[in-house]
Amino acid sequence: MKSIAIITARGGSKRIPKKNIKIFCGKPIIAYSIEAAISSGLFDEIMVSTDSHEIAEIAKQYGAKIPFLRSEQTSHDFATTSDVLEEVICQYKKMGKEFDTVCCIYPTAVFVTGEKLKKAMNIFETKKASCVTPVVKFSFPPQRAFIIRNEQLAFQFPQYAKTRSQDLEPIYHDCGQFYILKTKDLMEQHTIAPLNTYPFILEETEVQDIDNPSDWEIAEEKYKTLCKNNGNTRD
Repeated sequence: MKSIAIITARGGSKRIPKKNIKIFCGKPIIAYSIEAAISSGLFDEIMVSTDSHEIAEIAKQYGAKIPFLRSEQTSHDFATTSDVLEEVICQYKKMGKEFDTVCCIYPTAVFVTGEKLKKAMNIFETKKASCVTPVVKFSFPPQRAFIIRNEQLAFQFPQYAKTRSQDLEPIYHDCGQFYILKTKDLMEQHTIAPLNTYPFILEETEVQDIDNPSDWEIAEEKYKTLCKNNGNTRD
């Protein structure tokens, strides 16, 4: 069974310029994803899909391969993660290389470690899953959400207005870190959430979207705290 780690790192970033190679706690942020993939020992190939020569050079310095650059068709704002992964798989097939398992790792996933990838892969194999996705529970039940109508607050779901929060079913969201997928299901269903997807549940302390400078600062503080609590080791 052959497996590939694909780190998706587009060059354009409007809210945080050069986000995928910006220095995060001492090194380019993409380095953390590459190093996690390498330290896991799970993959026959670790590559970065990018349209940027600058990102490609930095990725190579940290041990990733860039056998080809991303096409214009998968470099625009509306290209999906699935589009990018499928392009990579097709390009490798033209080169005579095929993989049974794909692990997509985002380039800003600083909380991903080799150990987490191994635990997620164990779920993937044990459950015979089509996909394993890291998720985190919403900190407050979305069933009790408010919306604004005519400048006033109203419950979005009035049927839960009097339900205690602890009695509501937990709801989770994608952590935006990585996905482990069966290549066959990815290519047939064209989604990173195919049927037969299992969760890999994380705590809020291990999750942070990085979409703007404030997110970046929060992520650095979370990362430093985790390192301190773990004795300066990410695993």
